[in-house]
Amino acid sequence: MWVADNWKDYEIIDCSKGEKLERWGTYLLIRPDPQVIWDTPRSVGEWKQRNGHYHRSQKGGGEWEFFQLPEQWQIHYRNLTFNLKPFSFKHTGLFPEQAANWDWVSDKIRHAGRKVKALNLFAYTGGATLAAAAAGASVTHVDASKGMVAWAKENAASSGLSDKPVRWLVDDCVKFVEREIRRGNHYDGIIMDPPSYGRGPKGEIWKIEDAIHPLIRLCANLLSDSPLFFLVNSYTTGLAPSVLTYMLGVELERYQGTVTAQEIGLPVSSTGLCLPCGASARWER
Repeated sequence: MWVADNWKDYEIIDCSKGEKLERWGTYLLIRPDPQVIWDTPRSVGEWKQRNGHYHRSQKGGGEWEFFQLPEQWQIHYRNLTFNLKPFSFKHTGLFPEQAANWDWVSDKIRHAGRKVKALNLFAYTGGATLAAAAAGASVTHVDASKGMVAWAKENAASSGLSDKPVRWLVDDCVKFVEREIRRGNHYDGIIMDPPSYGRGPKGEIWKIEDAIHPLIRLCANLLSDSPLFFLVNSYTTGLAPSVLTYMLGVELERYQGTVTAQEIGLPVSSTGLCLPCGASARWER
């Protein structure tokens, strides 16, 4: 497992009975997590000191309950700053486990010895975009949500990265890739973190099991003559690391490189164990 264990402003304190207790800076949140199927004693005192608790409804969805939690606050990872706010369906605007991938991408870019052009698809609030830009890459950031792209720009400004060469685009990722192929554009590195299910700006339906392989195949045509990396992340438990490995291995066979894939996770302070948070596959030269 690749573990995001370099956080100082984020921590999973404990997890039990379908929920995880997290520290985001100085605030404590309780949120549901489908991976937490164990029923262990909640002996950690912080369970009772929560600032926010997302209660899932049996009818689907859910709602937040707040206890002295600000509408927005910030946390930091290395030299990056992220603006957080609780919003629909339990989210805060950040997936902390992705820090393991941010570090890997940053290392690839810093040691490339040349200018790097990167594409970040389903880019959300910009964690990977910021990490790549801070490492020296020019980045094209694509997400179907106008609000998420605006949030990513805000994170870039808070991180002192507003002057970096980043293209911020609100677009359907598949249609954008198809247009980029027609335009003859190429990238040295590609990052994609697709949702399990979603809709594009015009209602286009995205279902990861059906769409992920065709998209990887399309994106392979966007790689430069000397590509540096290709990263795919999946939160869908049905897509095992070996499945991601196979798809990248098949579609990037013409390039000389290797594929590795692992579960990705976060350490749990109370037990010393790790909570799985999906899987990632990494192709590199």
